[in-house]
Amino acid sequence: MDLKLLFISTLLGIICCSRAQQEGNECIKANALSCGECIQVGAKCGWCTDTDFLKQGEPTSARCDELESLKKRGCSATKIENPHGSQRTLKNKPVTNRKKGADKLRPEDITQIQPQKLSLNLRSGEPQNIKLKFKRAEDYPIDLYYLMDLSYSMKDDLENVKNLGTSLMKEMSKITSDFRIGFGSFVEKTVMPYISTTPAKLLNPCTGDQNCTSPFSYKNVLKLTSNGQQFNSLVGQQQISGNLDSPEGGFDAIMQVAVCGDHIGWRNVTRLLVFSTDAGFHFAGDGKLGGIVLPNDGKCHLENNMYTMSHYYDYPSIAHLVQKLSENNIQTIFAVTEEFQPVYKELKNLIPKSAVGTLSANSSNVINLIVDAYNSLSSEVILENSKLPEGVTITYQSHCKNGIVNEGENGRRCSNISIGDEVSFNINITAQGCPKQGKSETIKIKPLGFTEEVEIVLNFICECECHKHGIKNSDLCHNGNGTFECGACRCNKGRVGRQCECRKDEVSTEDLDKNCRKDNGTDICSNNGECVCGTCECKKRENPEERYSGKFCECDNFNCDRSNNKLCGGHGRCECRVCICDANYTGSACDCSLDTSTCLASNKQICNGRGNCECGTCRCTDPKFQGPTCEICPTCPGVCTEHKECVQCRAFGTGEKKDTCERDCSYFNLIKVKDRDKLPQPVQAFPLMHCKERDANDCWFYYTYAVNNNTEKEVHVVETLECPAGPDIIPIVAGVVAGIVLIGLALLLIWKLLMIIHDRREFAKFEKEKMNAKWDTGENPIYKSAVTTVINPKYEGK
Repeated sequence: MDLKLLFISTLLGIICCSRAQQEGNECIKANALSCGECIQVGAKCGWCTDTDFLKQGEPTSARCDELESLKKRGCSATKIENPHGSQRTLKNKPVTNRKKGADKLRPEDITQIQPQKLSLNLRSGEPQNIKLKFKRAEDYPIDLYYLMDLSYSMKDDLENVKNLGTSLMKEMSKITSDFRIGFGSFVEKTVMPYISTTPAKLLNPCTGDQNCTSPFSYKNVLKLTSNGQQFNSLVGQQQISGNLDSPEGGFDAIMQVAVCGDHIGWRNVTRLLVFSTDAGFHFAGDGKLGGIVLPNDGKCHLENNMYTMSHYYDYPSIAHLVQKLSENNIQTIFAVTEEFQPVYKELKNLIPKSAVGTLSANSSNVINLIVDAYNSLSSEVILENSKLPEGVTITYQSHCKNGIVNEGENGRRCSNISIGDEVSFNINITAQGCPKQGKSETIKIKPLGFTEEVEIVLNFICECECHKHGIKNSDLCHNGNGTFECGACRCNKGRVGRQCECRKDEVSTEDLDKNCRKDNGTDICSNNGECVCGTCECKKRENPEERYSGKFCECDNFNCDRSNNKLCGGHGRCECRVCICDANYTGSACDCSLDTSTCLASNKQICNGRGNCECGTCRCTDPKFQGPTCEICPTCPGVCTEHKECVQCRAFGTGEKKDTCERDCSYFNLIKVKDRDKLPQPVQAFPLMHCKERDANDCWFYYTYAVNNNTEKEVHVVETLECPAGPDIIPIVAGVVAGIVLIGLALLLIWKLLMIIHDRREFAKFEKEKMNAKWDTGENPIYKSAVTTVINPKYEGK
């Protein structure tokens, strides 16, 4: 089982190592033929411009490698092309520190995000980090547009909204001194399947004696204004309308409010759209019920403040609405009745920077609903970016209040922001390769619901600096068949070879292949490369540290002898399959040290004069000696006496060294055994001495002394002393023994006498009973004779 686990762990180690090598080998695997191609592979890759850098057999692409690998291979740091990205801040207006009641500023003079414009130079695989700062300004202007469902079921709600203007202006003045309000209404598309069963119902779609206005899709009643009385007056003149089905055409109205900025009067400030209804909504595809098949075009179609294309274009889709609301920085508040809360909460999850509030049956709570929704929306900032060019990625990290740090998708947002709070975002922008053929691109980042944005110009580094100094049609490239740049030839179309010396159509001819066979053999480039223009270009290995070389790719730097699983023992380099050892090392695997300091004994002699120093280790010539410097002789006379006192004090706590035992006698490992049979025997791999010593009390103790294969001193000792009997006790013991013997003899004689008397009495009793015995002479009644007499009936006596 242990062998299986060892095999599995070794295999996993090899796989992990192989994967790590492959992952770190992107520069080699790219086969880049120019510096520009090389630096587009990744940020780790560099290009050596030294004209003498390549060894025989190495292709031009070998100039592209990881930076450390290039240095190890002999390329000077000054000859390595490795451009880095950079950034410049083009507009950096500080965020506004404005208090309520201070001098009034124009909306365009208020800054909440910093910086406003940057320029980045992006190197492939190298992220550029930018830091954005956001501060929610105090007394920031607000535009609010109230979009109301005027179907018949909203009749009582309209009565309460008629006084909304002045009341809402008063309430919002607590938040901002610059507030404007507008009003619009909607019912349904003006096609009969939605609004009426007969044309007569178009004038008055309501039933009974109710007086209703003609149905309409969307009407812009009041452009945004700061006059609350005008809002009350115009809204007070509105009448309800009606339609057939329950869902309303609110999406048509939302689309027009979002895209008709000039008609609505939106400013570049906080834009709020309050959508009030007690019903569901139609969306893309529902227009087919009325014969409308053209998809919504997302453009403004207001004439005389009325939406005129409701009969022509279908309802917009939810995704289309999200796009237009985001483009125009509009935050939506859905004020809906309790019955439709679940529907609009699901819609809210699809529309960023939107909120849902519960509208009372008659809209009496609409002011509190709007204020609460605004506070909820404005307390969260969410960053979004425009479409990224292909090959460009972006990541966010937010640093919010109370030290909260978010990453991933949550790195775009910060919550619970109060007026005056400042938060920051770290943004990494990374390019892979050379997007857009090196042409500049512009992206924008902005907080949702705000008109401010950050403009970022992206410039891509697609060529090395040395590319600018290239010599076209250079003589160094075989009579002008290429451009000499960055230390190598970049061949013209149709030419190949390190110096562009061949045409592509003659690369594999038989005559050229002869020059790639060593000793006229059959293997081309030793099966380790390809023959290009009569010259071997050696294969590349997965591991960038491993390389083939030589005129015929016959050499490599990874097939040398190993020691301790290290190439050349870690003390040399492999050249053409032979280890070139570092100083003070020798051997085929450079595993033999020539340093003799490890063999030097305390008397300054090599191996105490009893051996030879081989590869930094003493080889003792006398088999009795062992140890790092041949200083130990476990079987030599005097060993037992030398260690007697220390064994005695450590095993039994007695002897001359019992007071200094811990200090003087801790040089060996002590193992106690129960009896002499448990002591080690001299049949093991290292010498061992059996010892028998006597203490001051004439008690014997037995132990063994040895130095094991790890040069550790070991002592096994019998845990009990063997002591002789004392002289004073012998007479006592003898007397006791004699007394016991005499008592035993006396008891034996007494027992014998008693047995004789008992036997005689029993015999006399037997004789007496024998004499007195009387035997009965009567016949036994059950006795039958064994003889039977039979008389022959025919016998007549003759």
